[in-house]
Amino acid sequence: MAHGLQIKDEESGYNKNLFCIPKHYEEDLERVFIPHGVILDRTERLARDIMQDMGNHHIVALCVLKGGYKFFADLLDHIKALNQNGDKSVPITVDFVRIKSYCDTPTEKMSIVGELSTLNGKNVLVVEDIIKTGRTMKALLSELKDNEPKMVKVVSLLIKRIYRSPGYRPDCKYCIFLLIQNKTSSFHFMPLFINEN
Repeated sequence: MAHGLQIKDEESGYNKNLFCIPKHYEEDLERVFIPHGVILDRTERLARDIMQDMGNHHIVALCVLKGGYKFFADLLDHIKALNQNGDKSVPITVDFVRIKSYCDTPTEKMSIVGELSTLNGKNVLVVEDIIKTGRTMKALLSELKDNEPKMVKVVSLLIKRIYRSPGYRPDCKYCIFLLIQNKTSSFHFMPLFINEN
């Protein structure tokens, strides 16, 4: 089974004129790398995979704020639809955590805001928008481990592969897109969600 679509830094993306882009974003964009429809379809598929793997257990979905909120909401909508229309129904509760990184300090200290003690003995699905170096996720998983959850799975919209990254590297089972970066490139990615209703 394939896990995550790979986007290499050599890829040129799509001409922005092929998409409906709000006027106030047009000058800021050069190309589109991931069309919104592809994100939605991959999110739905990811929800199926999660339900297949975790669907026999009560799930606590833990959103890493603020960036992960939109992806979190879309993913939970798909999981709820599967819950309502599938053969089995699984209780899902939601919780939120905010992580602040203090990069100015020599140790790059992380501050985690949220009540993690309630996750003791629970099946936790951590939902993040992007994993870059992995340091933030490594700190969160360490804090979660101290609170002894039954199981922890991490899902991410984007995983940026950084050459010789010192942090957390997920196995990519629960990722949607994997951004590949070679050791000499300077690939930068800014996710853009356009939902103009």
